[in-house]
Amino acid sequence: MLKSSYLNPGAEQQQNNLHFIPHFFGSAFVPTGGGPCKQQCTDTGTTVICTCDVGYKLKADGITCEDLNECLTSKHQCQTGERCINTVGSYRCQREISCGTGYELTENNQCRDIDECETGTHNCGFNFLCQNTQGSFRCRPKMQCGTGFLQDAQGSCIDIDECVSSARACRAGYNCFNTIGSFVCQRNNVNCGRGYRFSDDASRCVDIDECVARSNPCGEGHFCVNSPGSYRCECRIGYFFDSISRSCIDENECRHYPGRLCAHNCENTQGSYHCSCSKGFKLSIDKRNCEDVNECEGNPCSQECANMYGSYQCYCRSGYRLSDTDGITCEDIDECALPAGGNICSYRCINVPGSFKCSCPSTGYNLAQNGRSCQDIDECITGRHDCSDRESCFNVQGSFRCMAFKCPENYRKSSETATADGTETFRCIKFCRPNDAVCILDPVNTISDTVISLPTYRDFTEIIFLRASSSNFPKAQAEIMFRITDGNFHNSFDILKRKEGSLTVGIVRMVKPIIGPYSGILKLEMDYYLSGQLSHRNVVNVHIYISENWF
Repeated sequence: MLKSSYLNPGAEQQQNNLHFIPHFFGSAFVPTGGGPCKQQCTDTGTTVICTCDVGYKLKADGITCEDLNECLTSKHQCQTGERCINTVGSYRCQREISCGTGYELTENNQCRDIDECETGTHNCGFNFLCQNTQGSFRCRPKMQCGTGFLQDAQGSCIDIDECVSSARACRAGYNCFNTIGSFVCQRNNVNCGRGYRFSDDASRCVDIDECVARSNPCGEGHFCVNSPGSYRCECRIGYFFDSISRSCIDENECRHYPGRLCAHNCENTQGSYHCSCSKGFKLSIDKRNCEDVNECEGNPCSQECANMYGSYQCYCRSGYRLSDTDGITCEDIDECALPAGGNICSYRCINVPGSFKCSCPSTGYNLAQNGRSCQDIDECITGRHDCSDRESCFNVQGSFRCMAFKCPENYRKSSETATADGTETFRCIKFCRPNDAVCILDPVNTISDTVISLPTYRDFTEIIFLRASSSNFPKAQAEIMFRITDGNFHNSFDILKRKEGSLTVGIVRMVKPIIGPYSGILKLEMDYYLSGQLSHRNVVNVHIYISENWF
């Protein structure tokens, strides 16, 4: 009976918690914790059976028991809306939804009111007492206010202004004056303040509606809003309310927002503003920014125009210059009047619009291909002369000369008329009659005439070369001398001697300028000396023609 009564409780849970141990002692029931088992042990006579208490299960070693998690094996009895929470050897059910503010959950899963007054979690002030209520609490003032007072949120008693809270505190003709906890009524014998007037029955002061009493005090287009004893203005955009004049006054946006409204110039207007641009710019579509004006589209310049940012620049074509007066008109440049104008043309410069042209004397010259220099016309070659058959034509600068040379007595013309260094030469050789001692003793052997045409020179210029050969004479004995004998106008010429191999050269130079026109004969002599004695002499007559000075 002892065994049977022990095995009945929780038999359903213990059927799977049995473990047989070989018998080592007599058959008997071993109480909980006895024998080899950790909780319950049963001796069958042949074996020992270990079992566990309710809420536990046997481990794999057959001896030790461990907690059974009923929440995982679904062997719990928690209802819908409750959550299973495992405990050692058992479990408990807890509500899933909280109880809400002012309540707390008890161990038996019930919601219980929290007494904030007892727990000290209320926020009642010093002048209040805490009174608990279901789910909350109340703050009751310690002090009770009497008639004529109202208790504020801090528990203090504040006076009630009966004159304001009650429309008929005093009868008509009396003024209401508030007192502490009450009020008094006095007969009306004072004037109403500014913004108020007596009511029709003269019992009280009533507000004056300034917005209706007269024309709009805020000004045309503005809105007037009445207020007790006064009024205010709702001004249009671009105006502000002046509390002193109590009217809407234009706002100067240009001064209030300098440099933020307009890119260039800002001009204030009534209720708004206007943007403008500096010269050379125009207002953009947004009426605030400025964009460059292409002045050249209007052809402001007389010739060429180049647009610039905010302006433009006029230019002139070659041969013109911009007027200093207006900077727009192109004036012709008189190239001939410039400091260097005298060197533009060799003869005469003629100004034309935008340029110039050169001209030459009416006769004797042609304009060169460069359009500036004048080229002499050789009338003798072109046949533009009027010399007779007995005259020789000699070309000079800008003209020609018809000359007829005759040999003096005892001389006759050489068989050849030589051309040397660009000059024409007429040569006469001495030819004496027999027994003419005077002629024979005369040292002059030849007389030559040559013609040379020159412009006006300003520097040293070599004009004539006289070449004499001394090869027919012993060098130790021969000597040749050159000299100018006549026609040296203002000492404008000199002559130098130079050796060129076997030749002795006499070089005639112009050392001073002669302003043309000029013509003259420069007489030269070449003397041949042998052993210090004059052997013979050659005379050269140089006919010089200097053209007109053009500059």
